[in-house]
Amino acid sequence: MMNHAALARKSLDRRFAAMQSVEMTRPPKGWIRAIRDALGINATQFAARLGVKQPRIAALEKAEVSGVASLQTIREAAEALGCKFIYAIVPEASLDDLIREQAAKRAEQELRRIHHTMSLENQSLEDRDLADERQRLIDELLAGSMRRLWDEQ
Repeated sequence: MMNHAALARKSLDRRFAAMQSVEMTRPPKGWIRAIRDALGINATQFAARLGVKQPRIAALEKAEVSGVASLQTIREAAEALGCKFIYAIVPEASLDDLIREQAAKRAEQELRRIHHTMSLENQSLEDRDLADERQRLIDELLAGSMRRLWDEQ
């Protein structure tokens, strides 16, 4: 039976699927400036649409390019340009894959500690035993609290 977090991951992964292939490279002068120029709106006209003084436009466009403009400011600028602001953080893999990858990393860390201790005691594990233990640790981590996966070791 799927738990709430697993259902949420599945739902989000479905939503992300459509965005996985989208490649959007910001224009060198930023989206705001690129759209403003494409529409033929000068800085004074744009300032009036935004309800700010004209010098604020250069600062806004510079802030967007440098990555320090707030989401609210970019949203307002987009609306003043007749555009919709879309914001998303899209995982590079499915959320389940990211969780499995993290579980494998954590299992590997734990296995290294166990294997080292056992080697010191002249009880090192064979490769097959290591693989079985790695899988057991991964399964145990995936069955437990997801928060535990992300604790720093």
